[in-house]
Amino acid sequence: MKTSAMQIANNASFHAFINCYLREIDSGVWHSANDWQQKTGLRFNDNEINVLELQLDKLNITLAIGIRFRSIVGRHQVSCVYQQQQNQFNWQVMDSLSAIMLLIDNIYSIETVNPQNSHCISKPSPFEKHKLELIARTVESHQVMAHYIEQRMDDSKLHAPDFIDSEQSVLFGHWLHPTPKSRQGMHTWQHQYYTPELCSQFQLHFFAVDKKLIRDNSILEQSAEEIIHDIIRKDLNQSPLLSLLKQRDPNKVLLPIHPLQGQWLLHQSYIQQLIQEGALEDCGLIGPQFTPTSSIRTLYNADLNFMIKLSIPVKITNSLRVNMEHELDAGMLVAKLLRHSNFCNKYPKFQLIDDPAYITVELPDKKESGFEVIFRENPFSKQSKKPLSDVQSIAALVQDPVGNTIYSRLSDIIHKQAKIENMNIKEISLKWFNAYWQCAIEPAIRLYDTQGIALEAHQQNSLLDVTNCYPKQYFYRDNQGFYLSEAIRTQLVKLEPDLLKISNLFYSDEMICDRFSYYLIINQLFSVINRLGLDHIVDEMQLLELTYTKLQALLTEMQGRGRAFIHGLLEKPEIPCKGNLLTRIDDVDELQADLELAVYTNITNPLYFVNRRYQLHQTNSLSNEAHLESA
Repeated sequence: MKTSAMQIANNASFHAFINCYLREIDSGVWHSANDWQQKTGLRFNDNEINVLELQLDKLNITLAIGIRFRSIVGRHQVSCVYQQQQNQFNWQVMDSLSAIMLLIDNIYSIETVNPQNSHCISKPSPFEKHKLELIARTVESHQVMAHYIEQRMDDSKLHAPDFIDSEQSVLFGHWLHPTPKSRQGMHTWQHQYYTPELCSQFQLHFFAVDKKLIRDNSILEQSAEEIIHDIIRKDLNQSPLLSLLKQRDPNKVLLPIHPLQGQWLLHQSYIQQLIQEGALEDCGLIGPQFTPTSSIRTLYNADLNFMIKLSIPVKITNSLRVNMEHELDAGMLVAKLLRHSNFCNKYPKFQLIDDPAYITVELPDKKESGFEVIFRENPFSKQSKKPLSDVQSIAALVQDPVGNTIYSRLSDIIHKQAKIENMNIKEISLKWFNAYWQCAIEPAIRLYDTQGIALEAHQQNSLLDVTNCYPKQYFYRDNQGFYLSEAIRTQLVKLEPDLLKISNLFYSDEMICDRFSYYLIINQLFSVINRLGLDHIVDEMQLLELTYTKLQALLTEMQGRGRAFIHGLLEKPEIPCKGNLLTRIDDVDELQADLELAVYTNITNPLYFVNRRYQLHQTNSLSNEAHLESA
């Protein structure tokens, strides 16, 4: 019997929430399925190898959750859920959404969410608003996901390898976020027009703005204004409008805005006043069609050499997605810094997609006007020097199977290659993992070690060229995700003096190591390890041991920052982890928070225990050798 879209969404939503809960709130008590049956009489299906017991003490309820795959790196595969009221014998099966609501009730009924991290929720009453917000966004995320799956589950493009099809295939969202498909601020009818999951295409909303209000910059031969003109000229039906505007008022500059942002701006009193004064003119929809990438607000057109990153009045996961004023120069200056360093030429498998130009409107008493436009290089255009036929985000590669397939994208690639090379699946997957490490993980650590630059290299920001199966090149995208080492500020400013203008790019190495550990290791590397383990291709522990070996080898080549980073990965029993559920519990918008930081917690570090085991083995070996020599 075919699984319905609602059943798939139920399963995916519960997986997202319960794995966050187990990581950030309560890891529960683990039992084997056989032991649990003997203890309670409750029998799970043969597919369940473990049962996870959660005590919701404030609610006087015990939950028993069937586990089909217990992960070392943090995302378990769960099945059914049973609840038992205190002092009652019977166990009752629960639907997944009711189980989530019960967990939310329990969260806001306890005084301390994470004593280990001293993160306190305080008493329920002040947080009633936060609770309602979490419930609303949880339900909305579930409904949106179900809608996307229903519309796309039989679409063959879900498995197509090219860049934009991959970008539009991420129907489940962030692998460890409690509300992965929350799109608060986007009405139901707007999803079909503006979301990647529904393969939408649309024109940009343009405004003509008095040049006196414009601020722009570019490290290219083209100015931001010239890039905009090129965009409009791509649509021959609209190109006369450009000359018409120039003839009518040469002192006006055309600015592209996301249609959702355009409608929001038109309802703002300060915009209405500018229109009345003649400093601003609403030109409506102009130019070629764009389609959203997985971030929703970064827009792609295969015929253009630039993507456009725009603000939208929508909260996605943790934040209202707007371009911040300080981000405009940040991406551009880091691009210049990296060009000075020549790092990407030295490591051609590792590439950063630049944000080399921007344009915005500057208004008195407004840090952001709402018109901030960032231009991003598009290496995946038809005009690209090296057209790439199979570029996919890691988020798409590691996502659970979608639609009419039993394989994840990554698993499908490996299975096909095993047939081509007539090798077993495990051998191919280890070759794939080695190639992935060499182009995505090792260069990122070297970049931090040699240049003092760390990246928020999480799944969605990480693209792989997997043409012919094996990763050949890695691409990083995101002008919000740079951390520069405060310890070498002087050297970096010598390379790029304009960095003096942006102090909030610099962080202590201690903070950088914490954040870099989360983004590069937990969010990206561990997701690949988890996927290969879930798909029963390679055991997670074997990949962790391989990671340990690679880190040890890399350690010998590190100079300073890289050594401290690797030492932290191997020698700390716990590792800092972004708490997406904790962030939602407190209703934190991380882009508006101090230093743009979400709530962090500490989780068990599996690499530490691998390291300890190797150290113990080495100690025992040396002890045995000494014993033999003395004998």
